[in-house]
Amino acid sequence: MSAPAPAPVTENAGAPIRERAFSSQNLVRTIVGGYVPLVVATLIVALPLLWMVLSSFKTPGEIVTTDLRVLPESLSFDNYREAMTTVPFGRFFLNSTIVTVSGAVIKVTLAIMTAYALVFVRFPFKNVIFILILVALMVPSQVSILPNYVLIAGMGGKNTLWGIILPGLGTAFGTFLLRQHFMTLPPSILEAAEIDGAGHWKRLWSIVVPVSVPSIATVALVTIVSEWNDYIWPLIITDRPEVMTLPVGLTLLQNSESGTGSWGILMAGAVLVIVPVLIVFAMLQRYIVAGLTQGSVTG
Repeated sequence: MSAPAPAPVTENAGAPIRERAFSSQNLVRTIVGGYVPLVVATLIVALPLLWMVLSSFKTPGEIVTTDLRVLPESLSFDNYREAMTTVPFGRFFLNSTIVTVSGAVIKVTLAIMTAYALVFVRFPFKNVIFILILVALMVPSQVSILPNYVLIAGMGGKNTLWGIILPGLGTAFGTFLLRQHFMTLPPSILEAAEIDGAGHWKRLWSIVVPVSVPSIATVALVTIVSEWNDYIWPLIITDRPEVMTLPVGLTLLQNSESGTGSWGILMAGAVLVIVPVLIVFAMLQRYIVAGLTQGSVTG
């Protein structure tokens, strides 16, 4: 009597069973875990902005009504004309541009030079200074409002543009981000430049800055947005319309326009405030991911 033949061993025996790519379970997981949170987050961010833009074209009767109307009956710019004639929006825009451009250029330049010094220059208590920068990053900016007001007002900076710019020239976030990026740069590049006789100034602007454009652009974008949208400090240090910035000017517009019929005008003013910074963000947003993740992957 012969022994029974062994059962054939298949090649995929013991291998885990893989689900089909387009199975119902994969489809449900993708929709629930991916698309639904993405759509919800997008609607939470976009719907208020969309409603603000649409309301800026509506008449008071279309905004204050029990009959919800999403789209305006006609595309009218009356609210924008009323907003720009009620308060000097042109002057506000010029002031915000001066404050934002001047403040952003100085803050980014100081952040670049400070981060370079913390990484490539040898001096005593370097780590202590970096820890103090981290502490400043954790302290809310509102804590320093009163000391800054006493100092700037004592220097004669009240109701001046330089009084708005001066207290915010230091940026702990920009210094921290650029320092972390500079630490990932290969030392051999700077050593070769040092052998060729390049000093710190030339090494900074000829080598370090050109290879760090994404990180610097990220710091610049965050700085521009924060400078343009800054509200508390310009509100405290200014009380004259000729030196107010756009966010503070929007408050002046709200105080000038009272009643339910002013909602469209206020929405138009808000659109005028946010559109410029949205344009800048759209132009530079591709640098954000590259700048924040640069140096995070090592070979």
